[in-house]
Amino acid sequence: MYDSIRIAPSILSADFMAMGEDIKMIERGGADFVHVDVMDGHFVPNLTLGVPFVKQAAKVASIPLDVHLMISNPLVQLPWFIEAGSDIITVHYEAFDSDEDVFTAIAMIKDAGIKACVSVKPDTPVEALFPFLPQLDMVLIMSVYPGFSGQSYIEGTEDRIAAVVAKGRELGCDFLVEVDGGISAKTVERVAAAGADTFVMGSACFGAVDPAQAMADVRRLGTEAAAAHREA
Repeated sequence: MYDSIRIAPSILSADFMAMGEDIKMIERGGADFVHVDVMDGHFVPNLTLGVPFVKQAAKVASIPLDVHLMISNPLVQLPWFIEAGSDIITVHYEAFDSDEDVFTAIAMIKDAGIKACVSVKPDTPVEALFPFLPQLDMVLIMSVYPGFSGQSYIEGTEDRIAAVVAKGRELGCDFLVEVDGGISAKTVERVAAAGADTFVMGSACFGAVDPAQAMADVRRLGTEAAAAHREA
């Protein structure tokens, strides 16, 4: 929203038999974050990475771990992921019983010196995020339904991004705007023009012949689209 473009490859799309090598590969290729998708099989219908992986990745990675918690009991599990070495932690608005609980989670994350992010699913109005914007370091707008990698970008997500960006500006906030789902050279321009500045790349990165070039293309197209929108 206010900063240069950041690329956050999702390690869920990497080679599970070569995770350490793939983390180093994306670092060499210019990635800014390692995006770690944590799914518990309850909040979303898939079971993926957890605390042991985050602990090991924290030993290998020299760039921040962007840990995306898609779990049903974040207030219970947050301490585990804080202690494991997360640098950014995203919780889902839908996983909480009340706004008060969301504020509690944000405070837990920030009190540990970790950047805090809240996400919403595609069918949750983005206005649900507005009360938390002044406390957040990042917001995550899902452009697919969470649970599985390789889905296509949901058309119209750029309007949701623009609404969050406009509210952030109205409130005088300074947070990153991350987008997750179907981001590639074909879709990045529309979300960057809407104000997003942090892009999760899954198969578009790890499935590319040249992942470094794929990341560079998304960064370039996103930067150009954001600049053109500012000048318009």
